[in-house]
Amino acid sequence: MKLSLCMIVKDEEDVIARALECALAFSDEIIVVDTGSADKTAEIAGRYTDKIYPFEWKNDFSAARNYSFSKASCELVMWLDADDVVEREDCEKIAELKEKMKDHDVAMLLYAAAFEGGRPTYTYFRERIFRREAGFVWRGAVHEAIAPRGKVLYSDAVIKHKKLKPRDKWRNLNIYRDIISGGGALAPRDKFYYGRELMFCGLYTEAAAVLEGYLCGEGTAENKCEACIDLSVVYGALGLPAKSEEWAARSFLYGYPKSRACCMLGEKFLNEGNCEAAMFWYKMAAALPQRLRDGGFCDERYCGYVPFMQLCVINYRLGNLREAERYNALAAEILPDDPGVRHNLNFFGSLYGK
Repeated sequence: MKLSLCMIVKDEEDVIARALECALAFSDEIIVVDTGSADKTAEIAGRYTDKIYPFEWKNDFSAARNYSFSKASCELVMWLDADDVVEREDCEKIAELKEKMKDHDVAMLLYAAAFEGGRPTYTYFRERIFRREAGFVWRGAVHEAIAPRGKVLYSDAVIKHKKLKPRDKWRNLNIYRDIISGGGALAPRDKFYYGRELMFCGLYTEAAAVLEGYLCGEGTAENKCEACIDLSVVYGALGLPAKSEEWAARSFLYGYPKSRACCMLGEKFLNEGNCEAAMFWYKMAAALPQRLRDGGFCDERYCGYVPFMQLCVINYRLGNLREAERYNALAAEILPDDPGVRHNLNFFGSLYGK
């Protein structure tokens, strides 16, 4: 089966060639929709495809995505952002997926959205490749998505989101505010992301109200679990530790426990000097399998590095020096150059004359 790669871009001259070089390895057609670049984005894209279309920006990412899909002519359509990168190994996996899609409607691929020391720290599955004839439609002006349906294929191919410059942190929030001020209604999923955008911008009181309102209505179990964890962060930032801890615990009411929530409770007990209780929660955080197919996010720092470092501290306080050293070694396997890890290595080395 042939595949159309569809992108929406604006002022991406620094990264678009990188993304399109990757796309050449698995795409049969490249569609670039330019929403108003003032730099050399279109000129650079022209080195890779002659299918470049201008599109008037309407403060609606779904509108632009749907327009890009409308220009595709292949049996399969796939999307990338301009600052995405696909390694050679993953390009090969995507090329192999094209034939597997004969029996599927949607392919879900891993998205690595943040990194530390070159290692992905924030991953989740995104709907990535679609059968064009199925008529999938993007929805949502911000944090746009396509609801998967039909036969879904999960792949371990990874798309890496590697920004070279930070985006305007107010962009998404301002789009939501424009919708609201214009009398538009936010769908449940949009309310969740609106609350998160308020949190990201430091508007914690407003974020708390929106996220709590979201939890009173419809929404997926995964998003409601994440909303509880966000509320824990929000109330912590507002200097209300008891409410922060309460919301971390409430996240367990919505489904499978999250490692980050376990770490939050571990921190509570560690701050209280209850090492045994703290140890329980940090061990739980490190032991939980990450069920990415449930549709949630995985902040991998809280699945290994954070609990291992805290278990190092706890065991040292309890006098279990060898266990403390072991946990620091486990943290070192994840982030060997981390200053805290290096400090601990030197400290344990001095204790044992290494």
